[in-house]
Amino acid sequence: MPHFTTTDGLSLHYTDIGAGLPILCLAGLTRCGRDFDFVAPHLADHRMITLDYRGRGQSEWSSDYTTYAIPREAQDVIELLDHLGLDKVAILGTSRGGLNAMFLAAIAKDRLLGIALNDVGPKLEQSGLDVIADYLGRRPAAKTHEQAADVRARTAKGFANVPMSRWMEEAHILYTQTNTGLDLRYDPKLRDAVMDGFKSGAATEAWPLFEACAGLPMALIHGANSDLLSRETALEMKRRMPSMILTHVPDRAHIPFLDEPESVTALHAWISEITA
Repeated sequence: MPHFTTTDGLSLHYTDIGAGLPILCLAGLTRCGRDFDFVAPHLADHRMITLDYRGRGQSEWSSDYTTYAIPREAQDVIELLDHLGLDKVAILGTSRGGLNAMFLAAIAKDRLLGIALNDVGPKLEQSGLDVIADYLGRRPAAKTHEQAADVRARTAKGFANVPMSRWMEEAHILYTQTNTGLDLRYDPKLRDAVMDGFKSGAATEAWPLFEACAGLPMALIHGANSDLLSRETALEMKRRMPSMILTHVPDRAHIPFLDEPESVTALHAWISEITA
């Protein structure tokens, strides 16, 4: 599996598949590049790159949890692009990945071809942040992937028409089976980094980062039932950036899987804008 070494000495895992328009896929806070398995068949005509952030997935954990922060993660992205010899990429960012993409627009816009945001924006709802704070860094009570999938199927608010097979796939992406139950696929100290950010107010509003994206082809995929990105914020983003493609995905909360028809249509329209 391909890895590269960051300037502060961490080995980070990435994948690089296909040819054509380079699309860098950045996952959510606790997630990894496997999050994009579901949308991958719909991006098969393009070069699809994924990155496991430091401390997540198959990437090395940092001895300093304070580096689990957007500025350092954005720097890791730039170093990955340099490693791959890429001047510019389009970024498909899910949740935390979208925040990283907007930050990159503020500090290295010349490296970007466009940004597609998956259920994230410059204003995050406290209800969604509270959900994150509740589970972050804690092993699940479920002892097997089957149990975790069953719990998710029964308790996932805002999701409908999701087969059990999808929840099983999700469980295998999220957790490792051990002799004592399921374990996280990320450094539990990520919780400390995020809680420090909550205390400092870093997780409130960041409209200047969104406005830094002006001039880039933009898309926003909004889970219609999301508790993290409100419909009001999504519409305000569209008001401030009328050219942005916006779709509301029914029967999805935080986060859409990206293989829904509405998501795929929005992504293809976004790619068409970039390649026009």
